Amino acid sequence: MTPTAQLTEESTSKFAQAGAIKLHYNEAGSGPAVIMLHGGGPGASGWSNFQRNLGQLSTAHRVLLVDQPGFGKSDYVPLKESLPTVSARAVRDLMDTLGIERASLIGNSMGGAASVTFAIDYPDRIDKLILMGAAGFHFKSTFVPMPTEGLKVLAQVAKHPTKEGMRRLIELMVYDTSFLTDELLERRFQAALATHRPDAAEAAPPPWRDFTQELGKVKAKSLVIWGRDDRVVPFDGCLGFLWALPDAELHVFSKCGHWAQFEHPQEFNSLVLNFLAQ
Repeated sequence: MTPTAQLTEESTSKFAQAGAIKLHYNEAGSGPAVIMLHGGGPGASGWSNFQRNLGQLSTAHRVLLVDQPGFGKSDYVPLKESLPTVSARAVRDLMDTLGIERASLIGNSMGGAASVTFAIDYPDRIDKLILMGAAGFHFKSTFVPMPTEGLKVLAQVAKHPTKEGMRRLIELMVYDTSFLTDELLERRFQAALATHRPDAAEAAPPPWRDFTQELGKVKAKSLVIWGRDDRVVPFDGCLGFLWALPDAELHVFSKCGHWAQFEHPQEFNSLVLNFLAQ
């Protein structure tokens, strides 16, 4: 078991070939494999999304924080299919390379869509499925107009990253912005610039697969986690997943936005560890 104090981005950083894609990931711990997939905001990476979770979760599991294709330090891939489909396949290929037969998947936002896609397409390779503020369920919110303010700002910053745009985006992601320092903002902004490709940002991406009618195929026991105050994927999105997944339970955090794992790390980590131990 690696002491939590020693876990840094640098000390846990690894690369592996996943089919034709070289993926970057951060890894710690041993035991049953857990793969965590970040959201799709500009500058996102496995470490930026899940740095507050790796230490505690890796006390009982082999945890991999994967940079999805085109994010973090992973290869950029021109998309001919939706990113969740490409990411799910890349995760399968990564597991093949690393000799991981089965893993539990934890996905936030776009990473949730990729995790659901993996559970549908590769049902024999997944143990449990955990979704937080997951994207991909097509619905009209009862509470807010769609697309949400968070999704609109995310799209704007993805096309034209600016520091003030990034500040506004992060403020929309969370309930309490007191953690947002100038250093953190600059780090996320520079990460967004490093992966920004103007031609790709301006081009219309392939439409996401609508897996709404396929959720009944998911065999994995599922945990749906949501922030009551999510301004990116609104609260009633969790009800769609809860209703459609065959074996699912729901946990809602109050005073919480789109990043439950970041805003309430201790409670989130305990919740996940208990669920994985069932």
